[in-house]
Amino acid sequence: MSLHPLKRSDINKEWNQGRKRKKVLIQPEYQLIITEGTDTEPNYFSAIADIVNSKYPNKINVTVEGIGDNTLNLLEKARRMVLASPNVIKHVWVVYDTDDFPPEHINKTAEYCEQYTDVETEYHAIWSNQCIELWFLLHFGLYHSDIHRKEYWPKLSEWLIKYGYGKYSKNRSDMFEILRPYMKTAIINATRLEEYNIGKVPSASAPGTRVHVLIKHLQEYL
Repeated sequence: MSLHPLKRSDINKEWNQGRKRKKVLIQPEYQLIITEGTDTEPNYFSAIADIVNSKYPNKINVTVEGIGDNTLNLLEKARRMVLASPNVIKHVWVVYDTDDFPPEHINKTAEYCEQYTDVETEYHAIWSNQCIELWFLLHFGLYHSDIHRKEYWPKLSEWLIKYGYGKYSKNRSDMFEILRPYMKTAIINATRLEEYNIGKVPSASAPGTRVHVLIKHLQEYL
């Protein structure tokens, strides 16, 4: 084979078509956020996914599914989605509240996420003890008292009213945009709670949340 460069006149000739480089299709990184809730969490995370997917369609693809099931069932449904997907899902974020679920279910879900992780797919237990409203509150301040989840809602309303956004309700679709300016504060406060809870299982980490882990992972795309 000649090592001389092709003449310009020979580039488009039929005998030289095999020399053309094939186009390589680069797939985005696929991620799945699957939530126990069907309103609050999907609304919040869908707002994030819409921003990420629209800005970086060739780099990352985030899907949000609000399932409405308990902790262990939620994880199993996530695994079935991964197996059924035509694409390799790199990260699976299993988002759930501790609520009144049995402690062993709450903790087992986190354990199984570690066990099911392999070279293709990483499972993340994104729990909140007691509920995702704790994550919302951490945008405004550090809360380290173990109170019932229903007490978070009036506290959230106080903050939202203070800033002119009206009362909090679980089906609000604008929570991400409202809280977005205070995201760094929430990450700092959630990290502090995580430090307080070192060595504790999720069910005993009250208050505590892992939502900041997911947010930090996607933060560069926001």
